[in-house]
Amino acid sequence: MVAVDNLSLQLYTVRYKLEEDFDATLARIAEIGYTKVEPFGLVNLAGQLADALPKYGLTAPSTHAGLLREDSGPIFEAAKKLGIGTVIDPHTDPARWQSADEIKAIAEGLNAAAKQGAEHGITVGYHNHHFELESVIDGVHALEILADNLSDEVILEVDTYWAAVGGADVPALLGRLGDRVKALHVKDGDGTLDNKAQVAVGDGTIAVNDILAAAPTALRVVELDDFTGEIFDAVEGSFRWLTGQDQA
Repeated sequence: MVAVDNLSLQLYTVRYKLEEDFDATLARIAEIGYTKVEPFGLVNLAGQLADALPKYGLTAPSTHAGLLREDSGPIFEAAKKLGIGTVIDPHTDPARWQSADEIKAIAEGLNAAAKQGAEHGITVGYHNHHFELESVIDGVHALEILADNLSDEVILEVDTYWAAVGGADVPALLGRLGDRVKALHVKDGDGTLDNKAQVAVGDGTIAVNDILAAAPTALRVVELDDFTGEIFDAVEGSFRWLTGQDQA
């Protein structure tokens, strides 16, 4: 069972709701019981977040932002104003994960960003998709090669669903990555690349309990990349299952 104060929601999950009514969407998230969220598009949404988060008793311990693709200055400034302590780069070009040299170059970029972040009191991290696990070099998942080349200050947010899709034994992977993993994306579905096949946590084929047990202190961040039904049904269902309200 996940404690509410160790549970967050990636706002990309409800991106279409945010476009319709930003304020009402944050209100609904808080009504379900979430106290933490993980924003995306930070620089563009900073003003709205500054108004809505405190209004609904929400905080954002982490955020996604393209540190390796964008000017990091405005990102760190926005994060600091919103009290966000960790900025996570969410995506890199899949083609860069096919050679150890390219992976080391990604690590160098993250290490440099971490030095800049530290000047603002902000930690830098990286979030994976499937391709960082699908790529195996000399018997080692590319994501693990990245981890071996990161400075101690850089954290990982492991997207456990995409790690499974990429072919990893996720609990074992988390065990090897150890304390560097400070957050998990927790999602469920049929274990394929079909985003529409994702479902509320607990309703799919992913061994969520085993995954959570392998990283007991990491922040649990619920996310759905897509969903065929009413998205808030899945957001609420995930919350209820993870917090034990739907488990006998």
